[in-house]
Amino acid sequence: MEIPVEFLLEKTIVVVAVFTISLVIAMYSTYAERKVSALLQDRIGPNRAGPLGLLQPLADGVKFFMKEEIIPSSANKALFILGPSIAMMTACLTGAVIPWGSYLDFNGVQVALQVTDINIGVLYIFAVVSIGVYGVMIGGWASNNKFSLMGAIRASSQMISYEIAMGLAIIALIMTTGTLSIGEIVQQQTTDWWNIVYQPLGFFIFMVCSFAECNRTPFDLPECEAELVGGYHTEYSSMKLGLYLFAEYINMFISSAVMSAFYFGGYDIPYIETLNLDQNMVTILGTLFFFTKIILFIFLFMWVRWTLPRFRYDQLMNLGWKIMIPLAIANIIITGACILIF
Repeated sequence: MEIPVEFLLEKTIVVVAVFTISLVIAMYSTYAERKVSALLQDRIGPNRAGPLGLLQPLADGVKFFMKEEIIPSSANKALFILGPSIAMMTACLTGAVIPWGSYLDFNGVQVALQVTDINIGVLYIFAVVSIGVYGVMIGGWASNNKFSLMGAIRASSQMISYEIAMGLAIIALIMTTGTLSIGEIVQQQTTDWWNIVYQPLGFFIFMVCSFAECNRTPFDLPECEAELVGGYHTEYSSMKLGLYLFAEYINMFISSAVMSAFYFGGYDIPYIETLNLDQNMVTILGTLFFFTKIILFIFLFMWVRWTLPRFRYDQLMNLGWKIMIPLAIANIIITGACILIF
């Protein structure tokens, strides 16, 4: 079957836009992180590179590219290069199924602000996130460094443990919405209450697991500098290290987008239909509102990082297996009972 050129052009533009926005937001999340930490610790933060330090991310990028590229002589070179590549690739792929807005109307031609709305979008996200574990594990193992290997083992066991609780939390959401399509989940919330009303416990579990999946404090044991120097990326330098760090911020951005779409209506603005705006204006305002929610979640990630100390590893695993998973199972039972009763 021949694919129309207009369709390919439309999807290419959306893909490039999503990819570019993800990179820019991740880049300036590093700047925001340093500014938020400075605010919470009564410091100034970056203020030298450009006005208000706004060019600091560009300066950091140039530094990463200009630093010496080192591959340890005892490392598995092919896997050493593959590790950060997988981490970055999986971080970028997740955004393909997220609806960033409704659609724009150009003289009757509707352009959806979503790369693809597959009917198993939720499963797609979990599949891609699961592959991301290999990026960390391969990088730590290929380094042939005991600290890196320990960080990789910690990361893989932590991510697998919290993915179980996250998956169980999503099962309750699927029971409520009756669909695996992320576009349809968001669309349902435009005509009803946001899912946070029906799944507050599920949202809490999903949010905690998102912190663990992104290796963010207090779940940053895989790269705990007090014990493991730098964890799974100890031996990395130059832009390979940059890819690992960049992937973390992209994952944080995507996790914030997923939480906003699943539980807070995505691009939905309550009662916007009462303003009698045209479709394009509604879509633009909805997309801006969606990104506002995402930015608030990113701020929450940063706030928690610079407020709470990291857990001990046994505490982290106990939280995952003895608290999060039982809570998620209880949430499924409660959700099923409510569906049967009401």
